Amino acid sequence: MRRLPGTSRLPGTRRLSLLAVAGVLGLTLSTPAGAEVRDISRDTLAANDGWAAADGGTTGGATADDAHVFTVRDRSELVRALDGGSATPKIIRVAGTIDANTTDDGDTLDCDDYATDGYDLKKYLAAYDPRAWGSAKPSGPQEEARQASAARQAERVELAVGSNTTIVGLGDRAVLKGAGLQLRGADNVIIRNLELRDAYDCFPVWQPNTGGLGDWKTAYDNIWLRGATHVWIDHVTLSDQGHLDQDEPTYFGRNYLRHDGLLDITNESDLVTVSWSRFADHDKAMLIGNGDTATGDRGKLRVTLHHNEFAGVVQRAPRVRFGQVHVYNNRYVVPDDAHDYRYSLGISTESAVHAENNAFTTPGHIEAADLVKSWNGTSFHATGTLFNGYPVDLLTIYNAYNSGSERDLTPDVGWTPTLHGEIDSARQADHEVARGAGAGRIR
Repeated sequence: MRRLPGTSRLPGTRRLSLLAVAGVLGLTLSTPAGAEVRDISRDTLAANDGWAAADGGTTGGATADDAHVFTVRDRSELVRALDGGSATPKIIRVAGTIDANTTDDGDTLDCDDYATDGYDLKKYLAAYDPRAWGSAKPSGPQEEARQASAARQAERVELAVGSNTTIVGLGDRAVLKGAGLQLRGADNVIIRNLELRDAYDCFPVWQPNTGGLGDWKTAYDNIWLRGATHVWIDHVTLSDQGHLDQDEPTYFGRNYLRHDGLLDITNESDLVTVSWSRFADHDKAMLIGNGDTATGDRGKLRVTLHHNEFAGVVQRAPRVRFGQVHVYNNRYVVPDDAHDYRYSLGISTESAVHAENNAFTTPGHIEAADLVKSWNGTSFHATGTLFNGYPVDLLTIYNAYNSGSERDLTPDVGWTPTLHGEIDSARQADHEVARGAGAGRIR
């Protein structure tokens, strides 16, 4: 019988009563005697569940002793529990909503609170207007003030996650707002049942030479893996909720973006599984491999993405360099009013993407060939694709549409995935992911 989403667990795992969970959240529940709910904080990744199951698997903080099991309700408690990114086995249970943009006393901080050394957006725009400044990299007092201001915000919102850690949301409304979880060199980490929203950069930098026209570059991914290994991200919801980039003004002819990636996997990260999660209302969702010249990524960046939903995502779902990435049973939804949609699957330098049984729903102005974009890519395996309810040969359509303008992609990516459960049809996965992906939906 096929395993339901989120049911992998450590044999003999402990359980919390519904009343215990309610007590943590300050709720009063009436429940039949003996009714229980699993303690998902001690779950571990099931065998064969994607790349994170390789080489010993991923257990997070499952072995933590009672002294290193924390329930956190605000930023200060979360920071203390994270312990500076230590490798001590630990379980961190998030209760309610935690805002990273707060003082140690819990007072809310906004962009004006971080601004220092005379930084002022109007002055910044005046100083680096391309019509006067030209194409040189910004320098001088306002850029220095921007950097100092950005450093003050980073000190608040960038949170280091160490090895042997499980972070799990309690109940169905656990939220981490405005934070960027940093997994730098961490091994054996689990993040589950948590909504991460609005990692909002107060101080984007103008880059005159980006993309030919210049662009705004922002900091803070909701989750950023740099050199991290054995990571399981499951039933999380990641979005811009709170500040939408499309609502931001335009400066120098470019949208003043405030968000970077939702989940980026870079700098020789390896053995990662992302499952039953929801990526929503965002521009650049997921980058796997951050540079064409990062040859140290060869043999790394092995990632599995399964049963995830990408809804209202403009691009990078994911964009891949170098990695062997298995993308199966995912659901992609492009809204009817999405006129800025660019692509879903990005095939870049030395990537080896093996896509199976994914479902795409798009408005009429988007064609199947638009789902894929290649930069220096050579191969792409795609089978079982469902496009607006109809099966399509995505690779053949892509090559036919781009013949003469881009290099044809071959179907041989040089590997065949073996670490996976039963792969459903795209149609079945579309229905199951719609009702089962995201925070608060572990069954």
